[in-house]
This record gives sequence, structure tokens and C-alpha cells, in this order.
Amino acid sequence: MKGFLEDANYSIGLLDEGATLADVIDNCIYEHTHTGKRAFYVGDLGKLVKKNTQWQNVMAPIKPFYPVKCNSTPGVLEILGTLGIGFACSNKSEMVLVQDLGISPENIIYTNPCKQASQIKYAAKTGINIMTCDNDIELKKIARSHPNAKLLLHIATEDITADEEMNMKFGTTLKNCRHLMECAKEFGIQIVGVKFHISSTCRDLQTYIHAISDARCVFDMAEEFGFKMNILDIGGGFTGSELQLEEVNHVIRPLLDVYFPKESGVNVIAEPGCYYVSSAFTLAVNIIAKKTECDKLPSGVKQARDDEPVFTYYINDGVYGSFASKLSEKLNTTPEVHKKYKEDEPLFTSSLWGPSCDELDQIVENCLLPELSVGDWLIFANMGSGTLGEQSTFNDYQRPLIYYMMSFSDWDEMQDAGITSDTLMKNFFFVPSCIQLGSEDRFSTAA
Repeated sequence: MKGFLEDANYSIGLLDEGATLADVIDNCIYEHTHTGKRAFYVGDLGKLVKKNTQWQNVMAPIKPFYPVKCNSTPGVLEILGTLGIGFACSNKSEMVLVQDLGISPENIIYTNPCKQASQIKYAAKTGINIMTCDNDIELKKIARSHPNAKLLLHIATEDITADEEMNMKFGTTLKNCRHLMECAKEFGIQIVGVKFHISSTCRDLQTYIHAISDARCVFDMAEEFGFKMNILDIGGGFTGSELQLEEVNHVIRPLLDVYFPKESGVNVIAEPGCYYVSSAFTLAVNIIAKKTECDKLPSGVKQARDDEPVFTYYINDGVYGSFASKLSEKLNTTPEVHKKYKEDEPLFTSSLWGPSCDELDQIVENCLLPELSVGDWLIFANMGSGTLGEQSTFNDYQRPLIYYMMSFSDWDEMQDAGITSDTLMKNFFFVPSCIQLGSEDRFSTAA
């Protein structure tokens, strides 16, 4: 590897055994309460190491290619880079990010189903050859801009659920694969494999059986055209749960052994994104405004009792920031109140909104919370996926700060596995069990 992001302004707090994630959050909130109540993340990078160990124990030899769009923060990319993980990039900026890590082009896949010609040319210039394709228009565009490209045919799967009916679906049919191979032959483009993707919301694991069987059909079809296929990409959809990972492995392993045995020379890869980063990041937000409504309630909100107030809280982050995924899917986390309150304290029907005053900026439609005040903090766990990319400047939005941490035990595990480097080690600093995060501390942030 060439090195790490030299201009990345961040560091990783190395916590001794007496310090916890909760301690870090408490001290960050204390600091922000006195210096300016800005939303912030705490990222436990040690969880990335644990997730990779789990992946190797359950899914090996399937190689993970991390989708950069899932979370492109420098701490995440550098840790994953040292773990030897490949990267799936959807645009030029993501390709540049991982190339600056020193990742070789062979370990980068250009996965955007609708690529810009200029970005295809950039991939060609930098030696990134493997890319996905699901239609003849895209194939012709690739042929003009990158004649040395190696294509993975993205095939459709049968995993459409009620929650996904309104989402864009990509992937071609088996019947159209033959047409795409004919086009590839005509334009002199290599087809080297098949990709499919099954959403994490899919409850029927039999979908994997159909998808792998279809992939085998495409491989057999390719032999007729003289293509030498050697890659099967089973996509993402891994939630982060060890149980789900084991369930998927239990379903796909027998089929892979039959259809794509080791002696076939086919490399099986996957694109776990949420799996690696979701649980690693916790978001802290501050309440900036509050309304008490008894007569006119927010749409869809019902009072527990007619005589109880309903509270509407506005926080300093929203769907034009860290909760952007809320516009297209359900929120995968629930708010926790940071301040201590009595167990018998009454709970009230509440809703949470972002700072934009936009009707779309609703984060939580209906939840039960104790009565809170402006200036109180709420904590959202499992916020590492789809929340930390390029974000909107709508309404003078400030991107949350990011504080990275890792426990000594996780750091030792990295060293024992030989996945550390001098450049990465320069980002670490020791944080004692009695944490004091003041302006002079080196617990710096990536904004």
C-alpha cells in the first residue's frame, strides 16, 4: 500500500480498559454544552476489526468489497484498507479516495449502474477495469470510453418487498443477458462475471438460491460466447447481525460448492457496507426548539390520553444531514435520552423534527419520551451507515463533528493480526479512564 490519507485531519482516541463509549459521549456532550451545541458522532473503529474477524470466521473465502458510499469517513476507509478489504465505488470522488489509500485498481470495482462517460474515462486512465452493467446502452457507453473494461453483468433478483416497491430496481433478465453478450462480442468488451444484489429487507433467503442458480445459467451462457468468467458478486444486504450472516452462509454455501466450486477458478465476492459500519457510530443531537400541542397534533400522532400534552421537538440535525436515509426508508434506530431521569417519570407522546422547518424533515413521527427541555441531548445508536457522506448545506446546516475511538483490546487485536502500520499508528493517542476532553486535548475531529 502507498500509504494513508495525508491530509485527513483526525485522530483516534485509544481508550484504556477503564474508559467506555458512554464516557466518551458524556465528555463530548460536556464539552459541546460549553462551547456550542453542535451535533457529533462517536465512531468506535474497533467494531470494524471485530466485524471483519466475524466475516472471516463465517463467510471466508468470500472477499468483501466495501461500498464507499455507505460511509466514506477517513477513519473508516483507513482501517478497512489495512484489513485488506476491497472497495466498491459509485463515482470518481470515491475512486480518488480509495486510490489515495494506496489501494490497487484490482481491488476497486466501479458499481454505479448509471455511469458518467467522463468518470468511465477516469477509471480507464487509472486502471480501474472491473465495473457493472445491466443494459446495452450502458455497455456501448463503456465500450466507447473504456475498451479494456471487464464487466460484471448485473442480474435482477426476486427480492422486491412491499417496502421496496417505490425504490429503483436495477439488474437485467436472463433473457437479456444473451443480447448483452452479443453486444459485448460486437464491441470487443470482456464479460468476466455476474453480480446480483439482495436487499437487507428481504425476508426470504430462498431468493439467494434463485439468484445463484440464475448466475450459474449466465456463466454457462457465457461459455457459448467464449467469455472466461471468473467473478461472482453476491452483492450487499448484510445487516451486521451475526445470526443473519450465518443464516445467509447456511443457505448459499451448499450452492456455491456445487455451482462454483474452488476448482472452477471463480472468485466469489460480496459488498457488505452496513454490516461493517452501522453499529460503529453513535450520533448525539441537541434539542434546539420545543412546542407543546394539545389541540392541533402533528399528522399521524395520537395522544396516549386526551388530557396529556404532545411534545414536538426540533433538533440540530435532520433529513438534510445525518438522517438523509429517512427520506427513502424507515429509521433503523430509536432515540435515547442522555440525561438521567426517574424510572417512574411520566412519558409523553413526542415527535422529532430536523432544523430546516421543512415538512419532509420529520425524523421520528411518534415516540414516548419524558418531557425534555431545549438544550437536552438525544442519542441515536447504529448511525454509521448512509449518514456520513457528502451532506446538504440546506438552511446553513453544519455537518456533525466526528470523534474516533478504539479500545486497547481492539488495538491489541489489530497488532496481533499484523494489520497496523506506522502511518496509521500516528493517528492514535492515549485517553485515560478519567477522560477530560478540553480544547487542549488531542481528541480531534474530522468535520
